[in-house]
Amino acid sequence: MQSRVALVTGGTGGIGTAIIERLARMGHRVATNYRDEARARAWQARMRERGVEVAMAPGDVASPEHAEAMVREIERQLGPVEILVNNAGITRDTTFHKMSALQWQEVINTNLNSCFNVTRPVIEGMRERRWGRIIQISSINGQKGQYGQANYAAAKAGMHGFTISLAQENARFGITVNTVSPGYIATDMVMAVPEPVREKIVAQIPTGRLGKPEEIAYAVAFFIPEEADWITGANLAVNGGQYMGW
Repeated sequence: MQSRVALVTGGTGGIGTAIIERLARMGHRVATNYRDEARARAWQARMRERGVEVAMAPGDVASPEHAEAMVREIERQLGPVEILVNNAGITRDTTFHKMSALQWQEVINTNLNSCFNVTRPVIEGMRERRWGRIIQISSINGQKGQYGQANYAAAKAGMHGFTISLAQENARFGITVNTVSPGYIATDMVMAVPEPVREKIVAQIPTGRLGKPEEIAYAVAFFIPEEADWITGANLAVNGGQYMGW
């Protein structure tokens, strides 16, 4: 497989780390963004100890200006971005009748508007080179909804709407655009949930366990090789059977 430049937003989190490591093991040159430099550099050092070199650039993906500056810095370090994984995401959970405008806007800006903010600076180069891979990391809750997550579910559902429109526009330019929708994954955030609550979540999963970040990374990797050229506009649900749709 040809070595490509891969940018994974939100790469220092549990799922992002697994994706970056998987792509690096495939031979790609990997990069991510950060907001907290001290935390990011410590993470970068841990990755280096595991044999994974990661290029980094500051950038808040919720800001068009910050996102573009981040992309240009990654390109300066590694070259044009050929694989983009829009993975950055946050939660601000509360029932809608108690939700503030700020809680709505923060989630929409970071989870959904970031797809525009980061993809826009790379799409023209991909079209010119007639090759690209763009993958959104959505969520099971973008498919089925979730109590207390109107903002998050709306953003995650919107990510796949973005996918299928972008896929149609760019298919003839050798660019595929797809979505991966994880279920409940054993990241630090989920493991911080009280055990009785986690047990209720697991009881709803037919496979009887939480997913692993590495299983999401495998799904992302599936869309990248040349053999995946004819797969575009797809949504790959990776949720242990918790939600089964078409």
